[in-house]
Amino acid sequence: MIHYQLRCESSEDGPHSFDGWFKDSAAFEKLAKAGLVECPVCGGTKVTRALMTPAIARTPGVKGRPEAPPAPAVRPPAPAPAAAPSAPPRAAAGPLPAQVLALLQRIRAEVEKTCDYVGRDFAEEARKLHRQMQEGGTPERRGIYGEATDAEAEALREEGIAVARIPWVPPADA
Repeated sequence: MIHYQLRCESSEDGPHSFDGWFKDSAAFEKLAKAGLVECPVCGGTKVTRALMTPAIARTPGVKGRPEAPPAPAVRPPAPAPAAAPSAPPRAAAGPLPAQVLALLQRIRAEVEKTCDYVGRDFAEEARKLHRQMQEGGTPERRGIYGEATDAEAEALREEGIAVARIPWVPPADA
């Protein structure tokens, strides 16, 4: 795998920088040429490799180079503080980075475009589709999305029904 700093020149707002991992340099070139490398900020496909700082290993003891500092002493981790049993899990503080928000907005748009919204009947609809597949019938080939409580989602997983939650951010055009 190879890590590249990338630059998108597609936007009128100026260039965007982001990074990506590829199998090798030929894989990047092939994907970029086909327009399959997209900017997570604007969705543009005019993506090129940006100038990167090389990682140069220092050899300790070589004349003119300082010795490598000694490794810090390893301490066992401190025990985690006990949380109050009724305290809900806390979300990370601060706003989402623009690249993450743009990616989640694109995911939302794709889900809304290709799947059926079933609202609060999500668990029931998911079970219905799963039963159709288990009974050997021809199941409706459709994606669904909707609302489920934590308990409903866990019950579906325990029944062997694959479900996933994604953060539902405001649409890009809102």
